[in-house]
Amino acid sequence: MSAQPNTPNTPDVPDAPDARSAASKPVPGPVTGDDVAQAVALTVTALRPALDADWDVPAGSLEWTCWETGEHLADDLFAYAARIGSLRPPTDAREPFGWSRRRPEGPANTITADPAAGPAGLLQTLESCGGLLATVARATSPTARAYHVFGISDPEGFAAMGVVETLLHAHDLAQGLGVDLPPPPADLCARSLRRLFPDAPEDAEPWPALLWLTGRGDLPGRERVGEWRWYGAPRAT
Repeated sequence: MSAQPNTPNTPDVPDAPDARSAASKPVPGPVTGDDVAQAVALTVTALRPALDADWDVPAGSLEWTCWETGEHLADDLFAYAARIGSLRPPTDAREPFGWSRRRPEGPANTITADPAAGPAGLLQTLESCGGLLATVARATSPTARAYHVFGISDPEGFAAMGVVETLLHAHDLAQGLGVDLPPPPADLCARSLRRLFPDAPEDAEPWPALLWLTGRGDLPGRERVGEWRWYGAPRAT
């Protein structure tokens, strides 16, 4: 994954570019906690047939294993919930949770799953952390702001980050585990694209556009994306 928002010591990034005009298309509604819950539920449903698969294989094009990727996703969802849901959200740095790596090349996680519980336990951990972010996104004032390396953001922004992380890593995991991942609902993808990717192509379907923007897919007539990022700062409506 070219962009890893929770990797320590990530450098500062510039402000978001101006958004394109979307006057010719219906404007998707805001991203909500319900979207997070839907993305996680779709992911868990798609991955359940792989409970007996080898989760130590690479997750798609990532260097992480499927197990490490699942833990990283759960950790992201937890971190987003903890950050924007804090009684005093940090705006200048990430929260000082302890973290560790299972191996030097693996992700740095605060949240991990007990290997003895197997993949079923990992999916349960993912559901728990997804539920935390969904609940926090619903309950937190829209005026709240918290730090993220890709721009100080609000509850909708962190919900959108959770949706994008979930859908993308579901794609990675499905590739590694050899299971079918049905394309997510177009409206779910469109809401998160509008919130986080102001330069998203308007002439492509939302799911292929999201895969292309994050270096996981191709779009006709466009070069493959290498480095990428999203823009978390609240956008004018």
